[in-house]
Order: sequence, then C-alpha cells, then structure tokens
Amino acid sequence: MKEVTIYDIARETGVSPATVSRALKNNPAISDKVKRKIKEKAESMGYRTNTFASNLRTKRTDTLGIIVPRLDSNFMSTVLAGIEKVANENGYNLIITQSFESQKKEVSNSVTLFNSRVDGLIVSLSSDSTDISHFKRYIDKHIPLLFFDRVCNRFDCANVVIDNTKLGYETTMHLIAQGCTRILHVTGNQNCNVYTERHNGYKTALLENNFQYDPSLVIETGLKIDDGSDIANKILEMVIMPDGLFIANDACAAGVMSVLKAKGIKIPEDIAIAGFNNDPISRLVEPPLTTVNYPGYDMGEMVAKLMINHLKGISDLNMTNRIIMKADLLIRDSSVRK
Repeated sequence: MKEVTIYDIARETGVSPATVSRALKNNPAISDKVKRKIKEKAESMGYRTNTFASNLRTKRTDTLGIIVPRLDSNFMSTVLAGIEKVANENGYNLIITQSFESQKKEVSNSVTLFNSRVDGLIVSLSSDSTDISHFKRYIDKHIPLLFFDRVCNRFDCANVVIDNTKLGYETTMHLIAQGCTRILHVTGNQNCNVYTERHNGYKTALLENNFQYDPSLVIETGLKIDDGSDIANKILEMVIMPDGLFIANDACAAGVMSVLKAKGIKIPEDIAIAGFNNDPISRLVEPPLTTVNYPGYDMGEMVAKLMINHLKGISDLNMTNRIIMKADLLIRDSSVRK
C-alpha cells in the first residue's frame, strides 16, 4: 500500500506542502486552526512521519539507549521510571534492553543500539561483565556513555552510584551493635562492583571490631528469592550457626527468612537479618526487614538529566566523573534485639 505523503495531505487540505510540513512540526508561524485541520486530515489518511529520513538530515534520533541486567528487578524498574519521566519531558524516546546478567547478551544489545543510532547510551553492567571493550565503538564515535549502579572505571565516562562500601559497613556495624558475633554475608558475583564494595564494607566493620574475617562465612550466590532457600538450608546444616546475616539484596533475604522461620528459627532473637535495596518485599515479610533505602527513582532522574544536559550542550558528561547519591540504612524489626 502506498505511503501517504505531505503532498497528498496538501492536496486534500488546499494548502502548500511547506505549510503541511510546518504544521506537523508545530511551527508557531502556522495558526492553531490550520494546524488542527492538517493534523486531523493527516491522522484520517494514516500519515506516518518519516523519522528515518529526518534522522539522516539532522544526524539525531532523539532516542536514548538503555542496557540493564534485568527488567524484573524492582530497583531497575524504579530507575527506568525516573529515566522515562525526564526523557519524556525533554522529547526523548527510549530503547530499553536487558542483558539477563550475560556479557554475551550485553555485547549484542550494545551493537543493536549502536546500529539504531541512539544519541546516548545508559548502562548498568551485567554481573559477569569482565571485558567492556564492546562499548569502545561509542567512545570512538563520540556517542555519550553513562554508567549507573553497576559501573566500570574504564573510559572517561560518568558514573552514578551509591556508596556501597559505606552502607555495607554501616549494616554490619548495626548487626554488631545488636550483639551479633558471628555474621554471615550473602553476596553476589564479585566481578560486580556493587557486591564487591558491600563485601568490603562488611569486612572492614568486622576487623574494626576485632572480629576475625572468616571466608567460610561469605557465600556467593545469584541472590534470587529461590537462592534464599539454598542459603537457609546451608545455614541450618552448620555446626555453629551464625547469629547475624547481612544479605546483599532483599529478595534473597526474604527467601532465607521464610525457610528459617519454617524451621523454628526466631528472627531476630536467634538470627538477626539485614538485606539491601528496600524492595517492597522488605515491608511485607514478618518481621519487616532491615534494609538499605536505594534511591532508584532519583537515580533514574539524575542519570537522564546528566545525559540530556550533555546532549543539549548545557554540561559536559565526561567532566561529571562520579556522582554518589545518598542512601540510608532503614532499621526494622528483623535485626533489632530488644
């Protein structure tokens, strides 16, 4: 079927093709009455803007590419909501992809978005990304690149993060203050900066309080809710069970709590538990879970503003370097011993 053109609309409305073009672009020189008439006719005729041709002329797509590890994460969904709000306000569209925690898929996504000619790329790395050379094509083409949460320190790119080391330290110090002397830390892939940093904070708190750091009390896992069941069973099989747990996300912590409670373990009396991320599940479990409030929505807004301001020439993204956003320990009943 033949595509409707501005010339077809001009013929139907009795105006020039130039007027149709200006009206469809909301040019202020065209009256609202004429704009409305042309837009209504364009819609009734099934006209589609030739974005591809327009992009070739302007060398811009007004589109941002995004790569995240998973879309089924509450944290990531709130970050994306913040990005989308700012993008919409500034006339930008988003192409959102997920790596499924796979570097191979992350590479594929980066190529797809590059070929889609996105104006900028926003990335949170997959947990097993050890080689990030696939982003070099963006650097070489001067396409702005921004990392958030799971970041890299290669290239001259801006990073938006929270202080995971400090918050891992504060969470462990809180458990120590509750009288815990044998604290187990459940963490994620240590290639990933967020888990390495939380682990480092845990370790520092132990050593500052003259506790021996015991690698057997650190368990690396996928941190999904189902992984929590496996962790709980490992705890129950220990000759000497821990009296405190610092778990690097709330979903896994909820899974651990569910199994431990079913086996008669009292929380926090027998084992005090703290998670991380302030997911909705942290408020639904019983007792409510001590966690870290991770400002996902605010982080999304910050990331989008930095990228768009750079694209508009308001600020230089590469000069931003590293932004650390505020996050807080939220103390709830799962860790507080009366």
